[in-house]
Amino acid sequence: MSVEPMSIEGGHLIAGESVSGEGTLFGQNPDSGDWLDPHFAEATSADIDLAVDAAQKVHQSRAAGEADDRARLLEAAAARIDEIGAAITERGVKETGLPEGRFEAERGRTCNQMRLFASVLRDGIFREPIIETALPDRAPVPRPDLRRRMRALGPVAVFGASNFPLAFGIAGGDTASAWAAGCPVIAKGHPAHPGVCELIGRALQEAVRDSGLPDGMFSLLQGESHSVGQQLVMHPGIAAVAFTGSRSGGMSLWKMATEREVPVPVFAEMGSLNPVFVLPDAMAKRCDQIATAIAASVRLGVGQFCTCPGLVVTVSDANSAEFRGLLSEALCSDPAGTMLNQGIHGGYAKMLEKLESRDGVQLVRRGPVTEGFCDARAALFSVAGSRFIADPELQAEVFGPSTLLVECSNTDEMVEVAGCLEGQLTATVQATADELQQLPGLLDLLEDCAGRMLFTGMPTGGEVGEAMHHGGPWPATTDSRWTSVGSGAIARFIRPVCWQDFPDALLPAELRSDADGSRRLDGCWQDSGFR
Repeated sequence: MSVEPMSIEGGHLIAGESVSGEGTLFGQNPDSGDWLDPHFAEATSADIDLAVDAAQKVHQSRAAGEADDRARLLEAAAARIDEIGAAITERGVKETGLPEGRFEAERGRTCNQMRLFASVLRDGIFREPIIETALPDRAPVPRPDLRRRMRALGPVAVFGASNFPLAFGIAGGDTASAWAAGCPVIAKGHPAHPGVCELIGRALQEAVRDSGLPDGMFSLLQGESHSVGQQLVMHPGIAAVAFTGSRSGGMSLWKMATEREVPVPVFAEMGSLNPVFVLPDAMAKRCDQIATAIAASVRLGVGQFCTCPGLVVTVSDANSAEFRGLLSEALCSDPAGTMLNQGIHGGYAKMLEKLESRDGVQLVRRGPVTEGFCDARAALFSVAGSRFIADPELQAEVFGPSTLLVECSNTDEMVEVAGCLEGQLTATVQATADELQQLPGLLDLLEDCAGRMLFTGMPTGGEVGEAMHHGGPWPATTDSRWTSVGSGAIARFIRPVCWQDFPDALLPAELRSDADGSRRLDGCWQDSGFR
């Protein structure tokens, strides 16, 4: 496979075609503030109709193919993205300020998760055929022949994230899992990196052609106005929405989707404080190591990870003053780096001002001032445990390289802090096994509020696999039962359908009596067909 050099044209990619239009959206270099050519078109109502109608035709005609067809699509997408990796990195560094190494690593994750979903499809996971054969002589009521399988929901609107332009962007886990489920995708490009979106979109467009599937399997719509996203979510042809971003953005889409004439699910990941609980014995034994690790986790990606530890909960004792000093030094001594765009940079500054103004909150230290257009200053704040418990406003996420140190009077108050937390993506415990056994309720409370529990690690970074869960109770996500990372993400975009008393010839292939593969038959697992 060879790929011709890709130019960036600033249009939309709709069902295999490039569509131009008018607009004034430009990418912007967050290091210098310079605007980047070309300008990008704003999607119109006609563009949205065209993209969704093409996706609907694919879904209604069941043209998304069988599992092996979609596996080839995912593998072709990974190959196409890999082949233009240099172009993606060159444009991405200019649009986001992220270093080249970050783009290389994120591209690897993006392609690897596509290949993971391809392997999941070939393994037959999530098809879940269940068969209960007829029992016509059963008394007092005969049992009909019942056969259940999972089917794709339909066209999915994907809103990519600003902080992960690739792994959570228009080719990220949402698109990969939707395709794996058999759903066509209409992706809304992020206005902070429209050039990267177009390059990736063209790679996905070519992958659809490589796999022989209909062009309507993928479309990319650009635009910076809220109207584009609103019209997309409200379109009657959209069956589900996937979003990664801020709480305000996710809540807005969720409310719109619930107010439709036919409501649809919105699978939104909206951020988190990701609390780290440092228990006294662990602090006494590993004070320096823990402080250094927390600071590195907060500073990673200039604090722009959804799993950034924005809350550190400790007990005030003989070691806590030293810990505070070590954390302050490790977090705030050096410049933090360049934030992704002007909007995020401005939002971070406002949230720091808001946090500092709260009653009982103390600014411990700020990082050095630098002159970059979107440079961030790291920050460490502190507050007493009792004050944190009393002020729900202190649970607002500060998206950037800062953290709030909650200093409790004792471990009982630490448990109270855990009990008042709202939903989180992660919860981390830095502790010894012995001291955790003396606080049996702590882990139970954290499990109630978090989607992933960590022992002595750091929440930033996450394995993409079958056991990973990247989600959490409201308001971390709109529904804690689903993950946006790992193979379990497919389950968001499928639903069960039961077929009753159909003749074999009319059944879907995986429900027929001679079908191969794993299935559950009359209460027992079977690995091959039955007659």
